[in-house]
Amino acid sequence: MAERETWTTRVGFIFAAVGSAVGLGNIWSFPFQTGQNGGAAFLLVYLAVVFVIGFPAMLMEFVIGRRSKQNPISAFRELGFENWSFAGTLGVLGSAVTLAFYSVIGGWVLSYIVGSATGTYFGNVAGFFGTVSAGPLAVGTHALFMGLTVAIVAFGIQGGIERATKVMVPAILVLLLGLAAWGFTLEGATAGYEYYLSPDFGYLADNLTSIVPSAVGQAFFTLSLGFSVMIAYASYLGSDDSLPADGSAIVVINTLVALLAGFVVFPVLLSIGVEPGSGGVGTAFVSLAGAFAQIPGGELLGVGFFIVLLLAALSSAISLLETPVSYVVDNYDYDRKVVATVLGGTIFAAGIPTALSTATLGWYNDIVFNLLLPLVVLLFALFVGWVAFDESVDELAQGSSLGTGFTALWLWWVRLVIPAAIGLTLVLGVQDLALKAQLIESAVVLG
Repeated sequence: MAERETWTTRVGFIFAAVGSAVGLGNIWSFPFQTGQNGGAAFLLVYLAVVFVIGFPAMLMEFVIGRRSKQNPISAFRELGFENWSFAGTLGVLGSAVTLAFYSVIGGWVLSYIVGSATGTYFGNVAGFFGTVSAGPLAVGTHALFMGLTVAIVAFGIQGGIERATKVMVPAILVLLLGLAAWGFTLEGATAGYEYYLSPDFGYLADNLTSIVPSAVGQAFFTLSLGFSVMIAYASYLGSDDSLPADGSAIVVINTLVALLAGFVVFPVLLSIGVEPGSGGVGTAFVSLAGAFAQIPGGELLGVGFFIVLLLAALSSAISLLETPVSYVVDNYDYDRKVVATVLGGTIFAAGIPTALSTATLGWYNDIVFNLLLPLVVLLFALFVGWVAFDESVDELAQGSSLGTGFTALWLWWVRLVIPAAIGLTLVLGVQDLALKAQLIESAVVLG
C-alpha cells in the first residue's frame, strides 16, 4: 500500500480546511438562513454559536484525526475504541448525503454563470430558476459539477486538494471584498445594513426556539463539523502544529467570509425592495439574479458573484468527497483515481432525486441541518470528553503553548457545555421538522 500523504505546509492545511468551511454554507445558505430568521437577530445567535460551540467542537475533530492519522471510520479503531467507529461512519454518511444535494446546487451555479454572462435570465428570473433548478438540465449540471469535484480529489492531498484550495480561498476573499465594496455604493443599501446589523430583540425573544437550531445547523455546516471532514483533514497534519492556533485561523476566516457574503447580499436585495429570505433555497439565485438584472453592469457583476459561489462550492465539495475516499484508500489497495470516480458516481446517482425536485432537496437539507450534524457532533463530544479524554488532552497540547489551563477548560467545555447545547438543539430541531411536516400535510389536505 502506498505511503499516506501529508500536507506540504501548514498554510496548505489551513487553506484546505478554510476551503471546506468557506463553501455554499457561507455564500448560499447563510444569507437565506439569515433572511428567514430575522436578519441581525439570527446573526447574533449564529456568531455566539460559532465561537462558543463551533470552535471547541472543531478541536474535537482535530484531535481525533491527528492522533489516529486515519480516516474518520478507522480513526476510532486506531485509537483503541473500535466500537465507536459508528460515529465516524455517521459522519461519512453525512458527507455523502450532503454532497448528493450540494452538487446539485453547484450545478445551479454553473448555469447562472452562463446565464449572467449572456443575460439569459434577465427577462424572466423566476422562470430561469425553475428551468435550471429541477429537471434534465439540473441533472446534467449536477453531473458536470460532480465531475469537477472528482477530478480534484483524484489527484490527491498535495497535487489536488492543497493546490486547488491555495488558489480558491484567496480568490473568494478578494472577489467578495470587491462585491461588498460595490454594494456599499448602491442607492438604498443603508436599509440592507440596518437589517443585517441591527437586531430586533423582540423578534429574537419570540422566535428563539426556531432560530437556535437553524443557527447551530448553519454553524456546523459552515465550519464543516459533523461531516468528519476535519477528522480526515487533520489526519494528514504534523504533530508540531498548534491545533488551537490553526482552528482559530479557520474559524475567523470562515466567519469573515460569511459576514462579507451578508454585506453583498442584503444591500443588493434591500436596494431594490426585495424581502430578504423570500426566495427560500433560491435566495442567492432568484432574488440576487433579479437584482443583477436591474442594475447597470449586472451581467459582469452576476458573473463575478457566481464565480465566487462556484469556487466556494468546489472547495467544500472536494472535502465532502475526500472523507469517504480517504476511508477506502486507507483500508484497501485501490487506486485513488478509481475510488474517487466510483464514489463520486454513486453520490451523483443518490443526488438525482434532488436534481428533479427542489422540495426533495429542501428535505435533504433540513435533515442534515437539524438532525444528522448535531447528532454526530454530540457523539464526538461524548467520545472525546468521556471516553478518550486522556488521549484528546495530550493531543491538543502537542505543538501548542497555551498550557494545561486551556486544555482543562476545553475538556470540561466538551464534557458539559457542548452536549447540553446540542441536546437542546436536537430537541428543537425535531420539533421544527415535525412542524414543517404538519404544515405540508395541512397544505395537501386543504389542496
